[in-house]
Amino acid sequence: MSAPSAQAQALPTATPAELARLLVPVLRETAAAADESASFPVAALDALRASGLMGLSVPVEYGGLGGSLADMAAVAQELGRGSLSAALIWAMHCQQVVTLAEYATPGLKSRLLPRIARGEVYVASVTSEAGKGGHLTSAAAALDRETEELLIHREAPIVTGGAQADGFLITMRDAADASSNAVTLVYADREQLETTQRDGWNPMGMRATHSVAMTLHGTVPADQQVGAAGAFADISGAVFAPAAHIGWSASWLGAVCGVLRDALTMLRDPAGRRDFNLRSELVLDRIARIRLDVDAVDAFLGTVVREIEELRRGGGDIGAAPVQLRLNGLKVFASETLMDAADRLMDLLGLRHGYMRSSAIPMERLFRDIKSARLNYSNDRLTTANGTLTLLDPEVRLV
Repeated sequence: MSAPSAQAQALPTATPAELARLLVPVLRETAAAADESASFPVAALDALRASGLMGLSVPVEYGGLGGSLADMAAVAQELGRGSLSAALIWAMHCQQVVTLAEYATPGLKSRLLPRIARGEVYVASVTSEAGKGGHLTSAAAALDRETEELLIHREAPIVTGGAQADGFLITMRDAADASSNAVTLVYADREQLETTQRDGWNPMGMRATHSVAMTLHGTVPADQQVGAAGAFADISGAVFAPAAHIGWSASWLGAVCGVLRDALTMLRDPAGRRDFNLRSELVLDRIARIRLDVDAVDAFLGTVVREIEELRRGGGDIGAAPVQLRLNGLKVFASETLMDAADRLMDLLGLRHGYMRSSAIPMERLFRDIKSARLNYSNDRLTTANGTLTLLDPEVRLV
């Protein structure tokens, strides 16, 4: 791939968020067409590959940017302002890369991480499976360990960006006789697998994530097992789930902020003032409450990011009940609060500017997309877990 870090070379002192800001126009220009056709945003991924941001979470010693979770959240917010689908695709890629950087074997790291840093490998997540709902830490399909290689045969009803992915991080039951909760994580390059994609991706929102059903079959070297055998629950609690909740929430926040910016720009324009009474108490109340919603999510997100990064630096227990309560709570609070903000935005903008698909403001697409936030790893599952966790924290320990 030629000049994979062209943007980074053009702005050698730019922060990751500043690099992401350069990509927002490309994401905005292509978002509507990708949504309409429910197709993967190839142009957005190409821009991300060239920017160096696909290697944000790759350690510097492997050629990456060595970015933190705070960097990941900042970039996801910027990308969300351009395209929520592209932001989530990128954030989920970073979730996989953080996990690989932390838990992959030395051999796999040396082979794979420099390629990711160069923008050559987009990594998709394969965790869904028929019959288990969205339960992350269980699996039915088992690894075959009869040879020195790992045999993978996996059916997945949803793989975000699976048709475009260059590699896959896959959850598998550790063996045919293992418990369904003994889940092992395995990495596979696309070229190591036979992949079959099944059509039928036609959702209401998040259409450009192109989250297709796939069958994956192949063998990989034993050193492409990521982390200890059967220990994915530990990986999930320490890295995989925190990165997901932070990346998702930041992407959703950026998307709402992007449309709010468009709305405020229109309201402040002289032409817009003819359509809206900016002295109306109802209009001002709606604007204030939308801003309150995004500020509240931003504050919660910032608190969780700082806490997780401090625990990671100090070797603290991310699995402790108060920490898990806040991680799960971030996802629930962000998805529900930002849906409320989107609803208020649509009321504020009205039928012409908020509801019509032809509007210059992508309010209708945001409303459809953000509705998926509650369903993307169901809030019901997280609130049920948090009910139990709250009982384990009778001292109500806050940050």
